[in-house]
Amino acid sequence: MGLQHITSIMLQREALASASLPGFSGGYDWRRLHAAAIDRSPIDRGRFVRLKEPAHRISKRLFDVVATSFLLALLSPLLLSIAVMARRDGGPVVYGHRRIGAHGRTFKCWKFRTMVPNADKVLEKILASDPTARAEWERDFKLKNDPRITPVGRLLRVTSLDELPQLFNVIAGDMSLVGPRPIVTDEVRRYGAAFHDYARCRPGITGIWQISGRNDVGYGQRVDLDRHYARSWSFARDILILLRTPFAVLRRSGAY
Repeated sequence: MGLQHITSIMLQREALASASLPGFSGGYDWRRLHAAAIDRSPIDRGRFVRLKEPAHRISKRLFDVVATSFLLALLSPLLLSIAVMARRDGGPVVYGHRRIGAHGRTFKCWKFRTMVPNADKVLEKILASDPTARAEWERDFKLKNDPRITPVGRLLRVTSLDELPQLFNVIAGDMSLVGPRPIVTDEVRRYGAAFHDYARCRPGITGIWQISGRNDVGYGQRVDLDRHYARSWSFARDILILLRTPFAVLRRSGAY
């Protein structure tokens, strides 16, 4: 291996490390750089090339578009009914939150609003005054007994109906019916090297985490499940996960 070749690789990895440091202002989109680092490395490209498949499989994308179009037509009365219920307290019907998708690109992930309109301020107050809640949030990025959630919102959450607007994310190409659940920027560090695997998939409305217990599954195990999905993706497995999803929803295991 030539010296120029080795130097090029070292510079790429140094740029990756610098871009992820707090306060770094080099202008890089570090999430995209992190996701693409292996692809640009001549050493690792061959080893990981097959891991690109989930986000680029034509069969997966075609199935997403056809199946999602059918579901939107079938569920349109339910979507309208939920929208009416969510609107009753005067807030917006849907809520969009920035999440990280394939190749580290961010997108706005849609859900039916399940929280009070001033949810961000309520969360700040809770985390500042309740050490137990703050520890739970730092561990899982969720609160099991979340005071921000409305009565209608709690019903939507335990039945997973709040996630139905993500069907439009699937049509737009930001998500897939099956894949890792979309994460926020603060969660990237929790994935570590496994973020390379996460970033090779479109996030899913459902996935192996949902049918394995959702929030009852530890975060480290969730990361392992996402890594396994990315590395062993198959169309048949996607179908199996979709078939098992209604039973997981009915069990309500880990749903809050």
